[in-house]
Amino acid sequence: MLFITTAAQAADPLAIDVYRDPNCGCCKAWIEHLEDNGFAVKDVVESDMVSVKIRLGVPPEMASCHTAVIEDRFVEGHVPAADILAARARPDLIGLAVPGMPIGSPGMEMGARQDPFDVIALDSSGTPEVFNSYPGNLTDSLRVTGGR
Repeated sequence: MLFITTAAQAADPLAIDVYRDPNCGCCKAWIEHLEDNGFAVKDVVESDMVSVKIRLGVPPEMASCHTAVIEDRFVEGHVPAADILAARARPDLIGLAVPGMPIGSPGMEMGARQDPFDVIALDSSGTPEVFNSYPGNLTDSLRVTGGR
């Protein structure tokens, strides 16, 4: 009986609150990414996102368009679901962020293009570190070489 209870609890979706501006379409796309990866999302429409970020301790240089809260930690911007899950093993972290809105990050898909981006973690002392890096996929036809 204990095994069945534990297995059922493991299958429960992980709750995350997402605060977003009412006019932002990419935020809705990121919410879909989270739901597709097993998260239970509470979608909170917020007209004053600056206040939300300040209240949650998101540094201005890490800002993006939406802010989420999971297990008392902030998740700022288009952080991949896999990185949110991996960060759960790091109790020293107070948040994760993908600053800006890089094309190809979850919720910012534009065809096959993926710009390089880093997922930045912030520890309890306020020290940032690169948690994960995504190299992007620029092809030779898109690169500018030799000033041509």
